[in-house]
Amino acid sequence: MMDKKSAFGCLVRRKRVDTATRTRQKLATQQLARKLSLFDVTAIGVGATVGAGVYILVGTVAREHTGPSLTISFFIGGIAAALSAFCYAELACRCPSAGSAYHYSYVCIGEGVAWLIGWALILEYTLGGAAVARGVAPNLASFFGGVDKLPSILARQTIFGILVDPGAAILVVIITALLCTGIKESSLAQAIITTINISALVFIVVAGAYLGCKTGWPGYEVSSGYFSFGVNGLLAGSATVFFSYIGFDIVASTAEEVKNPQRDMPLGIGIALSICGILYMLVSAVIVGLVPYYALDPDTPISSAFAGYGMQWAVYIITVGAVTALCASLIGAIIPQVSVGTLLSFTVVALSILILRYVPPDELPILLSDQQSNVSGQYLDALGEDVVERPLLQKDIAQDKLRKRKIAAWSITMVYFGIVVVVAAVSTEGLSSILRFILCGIGGMLVICCLAVLSSIDQADTKKSFTKSGGFICPFVPFLPVASVLINTYLLVNIGAETWIRVLIWLALGVIIYIFYGRGHSLLFDDVRRPINRTDNGHVGATLS
Repeated sequence: MMDKKSAFGCLVRRKRVDTATRTRQKLATQQLARKLSLFDVTAIGVGATVGAGVYILVGTVAREHTGPSLTISFFIGGIAAALSAFCYAELACRCPSAGSAYHYSYVCIGEGVAWLIGWALILEYTLGGAAVARGVAPNLASFFGGVDKLPSILARQTIFGILVDPGAAILVVIITALLCTGIKESSLAQAIITTINISALVFIVVAGAYLGCKTGWPGYEVSSGYFSFGVNGLLAGSATVFFSYIGFDIVASTAEEVKNPQRDMPLGIGIALSICGILYMLVSAVIVGLVPYYALDPDTPISSAFAGYGMQWAVYIITVGAVTALCASLIGAIIPQVSVGTLLSFTVVALSILILRYVPPDELPILLSDQQSNVSGQYLDALGEDVVERPLLQKDIAQDKLRKRKIAAWSITMVYFGIVVVVAAVSTEGLSSILRFILCGIGGMLVICCLAVLSSIDQADTKKSFTKSGGFICPFVPFLPVASVLINTYLLVNIGAETWIRVLIWLALGVIIYIFYGRGHSLLFDDVRRPINRTDNGHVGATLS
């Protein structure tokens, strides 16, 4: 009986190995060509990032959170985006497949966390598309002489007590149809729209600077001062404007097609974010300088600011830019109304970098998505006892290696715990100065000590185990990912209680669905795992996919 079982097991294993071999041979002819230059990467980043955020948020954020210091909020949001971008770039090289933050967290942390990240992003992108689309009517109203003169098919209407925006619905349908025509057509449309949008932003800066110098910048002479809402208001504004930088993850996803990823990926991401950040800061500086923050129109702050100076002709140029920016945002489907989902995913991506460097998996699940990725390595017996539930630890790891991994895992956990303590102490109102100082000291020392421990652990083997030749490596690990986690966590805490209540309700619903349905239908019950194989030059023969 045992011989029959053994023979059957060998047959199954051989069949799986043969299948894997055929799959590798088939996919070997489907490798992505490395054709993208630094200019191409930069252009993709700028086109995917510059959107409608600056047109929509300048008025609302300045009125409710920042006042004249809106420019600094854009700067802080840009820093948080830049730190996360470098983490994305490395993971894009290691996991060159669809899924982005969901896929990265699935590989590095586990299915449950990946489910919550994906669930949060569903809410964010859905609300984001609606929030951006509803900005069409106020901007188009400038062409018709006012909102009350809009055609009925574009004007907002109340039906059964519900405000309906048919113009937004029409725009969503048009953009969806455009995306369905194919990537070439949508990419061309994106390029044209982005060119018009950037030209409009440059016009706003130049014309606004002229008006500001002529009138003496009345917006900066408010009695409440530059930081009208204090530091907490400044950071709350940073969390809100943060989504204006979303789009660099598209740059990270092109890692497999870049000619020189070690050089062009970080430069392309840095240049793209710098261009977008400079444009955002210049536009915001001009607008809050032209009009006092409390007088800005929340729906059309930029065009209204120019109209107030009698430059009605400029309103049409700005409106064209705003409408094209709305279209660009919908094409990319990257603009959220609240930043919780994106900040959570960026935090998980930064933590995933630490996990891959210090607690890397030795074998990976082979799921259906791998059929479209670069698959190599060997299949293992999914029915045997060696199949593990999570990709972090494996029973046959040497004791010394296991001890170091446990130390690294605990250090990563305690780093994040220390960050949470510091952020909570700084952000919580009503704390006494002594208690705030004590909590910040405890959390800060915990972060510093754990960073020292992580810095003493050798990463060399980890890098060789995962990074392909020519792949991008995130610099300054563990310091850069920890800085990214710190900034993202601070922005998360300062995003507002009402927003958190809504998001927590949504996440609770996602947990219920996962427990009662998702976990029972998980592909991990039938997954097959492959080991990470080193090649002769120290790199892997299997990518994380």
